Amino acid sequence: MPVINRVAEMQDQVAEWRRHLHQNPELLYDVHETSKFVAEKLRSFGCDIVETGIGKTGVVGIIKGSQGDGPVIGFRADMDALPIFETSGKAWASRTPGKAHSCGHDGHTAMLLGAAQYLAETRNFKGSVAVIFQPAEEGGAGALAMINDGLMEKFGIRQVYGMHNEPRLPVGNFAIRKGSTMAAADTFEITIHGRGSHAAQPHLSIDPILAASHIVVALQSIVSRETDPLKSLVVTVASIHGGEANNVIPAFVKLGGTVRTLLPETRDFAEKRLAEVAQSTAIAHGATAEVAYRRGYPVTFNHDGETDFAVEIASRVAGPKAVATDVPPHMGAEDFSYMLEKRPGAFIFIGNGDTASLHNAAYDFNDEAIPYGVSYWVTLAETALSAQAA
Repeated sequence: MPVINRVAEMQDQVAEWRRHLHQNPELLYDVHETSKFVAEKLRSFGCDIVETGIGKTGVVGIIKGSQGDGPVIGFRADMDALPIFETSGKAWASRTPGKAHSCGHDGHTAMLLGAAQYLAETRNFKGSVAVIFQPAEEGGAGALAMINDGLMEKFGIRQVYGMHNEPRLPVGNFAIRKGSTMAAADTFEITIHGRGSHAAQPHLSIDPILAASHIVVALQSIVSRETDPLKSLVVTVASIHGGEANNVIPAFVKLGGTVRTLLPETRDFAEKRLAEVAQSTAIAHGATAEVAYRRGYPVTFNHDGETDFAVEIASRVAGPKAVATDVPPHMGAEDFSYMLEKRPGAFIFIGNGDTASLHNAAYDFNDEAIPYGVSYWVTLAETALSAQAA
């Protein structure tokens, strides 16, 4: 069963919605106009229930099948953009300087709207589909906010599925893996306290810049010499702030960065050793170090049975040869992980073709992927909720 004919006919309309969203990006939870647009579309399709304000600005639509009562499965799309100045040069580029859909959430939202319209028209299933439109994926944990507002319990969701576009994966292709598919991402800030002095009298100082330099290098020993090379760990120092004058040794320096892991035990170990290495290295230079470590999104973990099912559905849409089933895990993070902690499900990647990379100012979602994404959602719903499956 390839791309559904009716879905192919919808491509231009869905692309129009996508480009409207692209022109009007909003950040984090401040997606009021996007949520309004989504809710209006869902109501116009005839969804049985449309609820707004879940997780602050999230939207959920419920579509009941025509074949009687049955289970509820959830499909999630993220709605927020990034604080980036777009340079794509497209006619539908962002109209708001400093905000851009540089991760393709406009495409995710539009494809799920397309699926909602089709499913509301046909209703060829038993049970209900919950279409979930989530704010604040880009650092705001919007998925957790929706969960904390009772998303799963209120709508009786038993399984949940997500999708993300993947540049350089050809259009018409899918990619997925069982187990850990995207990393947990934690942040840290290290403040090194020394003693300031004139740059001509370094012997009177405790130089926090020197200590900070050694800490940056020492942190990499956690990865290269203390972690099993088969257990992924990335420690990145991404910011260094200290001093304002060329002839003054400052009193303190701040370092900031991220830690990314795929296994809980590696995460625990990295958090412990980062603090120990930073503090002991500072002490070796006569300084002290304060470490603030904050856990962020957990590992995105695909459940075995639901992953097999997602592979089956993607293979129907694109053909088995176009579905990669054992791709390497991403070390980026994704807050759909919170939903997969609450319910079984799977997160799949859809090909976006030869586009700029995600979070790149020149990125634009490839509208040629729309029929494949919409067909995936529709086929998944009608198969999972068929009378035979129920």
